[in-house]
Amino acid sequence: MINSTKHIVLVEDDIKLSRLISDYLESNNFSVEVINNGAKAAVQLAHSVKADLIILDVMLPGLDGFEICKRIRPHFNGPILFLTAKTTDFDQVLGLEIGADDFIAKPVEPRVLLARIHALLRRINPSSPDKTGVDSTHLTFGSLSINQSARTVDLSDEPISLTSHEFDMLLVLATNAGDILSRDYLTQVLRGRDYNGLDRSIDVRISKLRKKLGDNPDAPTRIKTIWGQGYLLVPDAW
Repeated sequence: MINSTKHIVLVEDDIKLSRLISDYLESNNFSVEVINNGAKAAVQLAHSVKADLIILDVMLPGLDGFEICKRIRPHFNGPILFLTAKTTDFDQVLGLEIGADDFIAKPVEPRVLLARIHALLRRINPSSPDKTGVDSTHLTFGSLSINQSARTVDLSDEPISLTSHEFDMLLVLATNAGDILSRDYLTQVLRGRDYNGLDRSIDVRISKLRKKLGDNPDAPTRIKTIWGQGYLLVPDAW
């Protein structure tokens, strides 16, 4: 069970929907702060992010959810969940590239939203066992150091800033170093659903990880693509 003190910021301009969501989440022991204007949200969240999770509507007055996400992501490492009527691959890939962790399509089913929130918060809660089944530990591969308990990553003694989903992806790869992990497996572990053959979220996160970890995107040696099979973290390539 997620700690009852978890605080959620909901950025949604539809007053009726925001009330429905906030009432439902509060009835499930969350504290919810609602912001109805995109420009106001960007200012508040960029200067003082005091939330365990942020829910962002994509279509907002002032600034849209994509722009808000870009502005606050450098200051906020927690999960960002988009509410959107935009369900095309392009929009979802764009959201993931700028730092979103998950999407919920409108109309919102409250129980599905609650399940996604619990899943995202479990991934960043060190006291909860994650889906890799690995205890809190310190993993080291040459110059790469991963502290699961503190959720920090260092490369050549320099800290690497990762989003919560990027960290989760790296952790799953690292705890299975030397093994090929299929997209289906990674999607199940990281998103709690089956891979549908079209979802590019795994590929996007791998690409961002490679960039942040100094892996050549054209000829990667640290996180390899095994064509037709999946991805592999090479333990001795660091």
